[in-house]
Amino acid sequence: MMEWVEVGASDGFPEGGLRVDVAGHRLAVFRIEGELYVIGDRCSHQEASLAEGELFDYDVECPRHGSEFDVRTGRPGSLPATRPVPSYQIREEDGKVMVQLEPDLGEV
Repeated sequence: MMEWVEVGASDGFPEGGLRVDVAGHRLAVFRIEGELYVIGDRCSHQEASLAEGELFDYDVECPRHGSEFDVRTGRPGSLPATRPVPSYQIREEDGKVMVQLEPDLGEV
């Protein structure tokens, strides 16, 4: 069952990308023109941190091999990656950023 999990304060996410580890998940949170997006932080090709990649509009470039992923959907837009990374629902409420996640089975 999915649940909403707090990942930080709204003002803690400036423009660009930031890695967040929460509830057993490694996430890349991006703020682009004031809007928030969140995808899995591990590149599906070789697990590099996508939060450390360079943004081009809504695409983040993997710093290891240059694959690009759409931060809105997690879909790859260039090789060598061919599989998407997870994409998550995100919302801001009462000054907090919340992400909808599956619970980490290790915490049960």
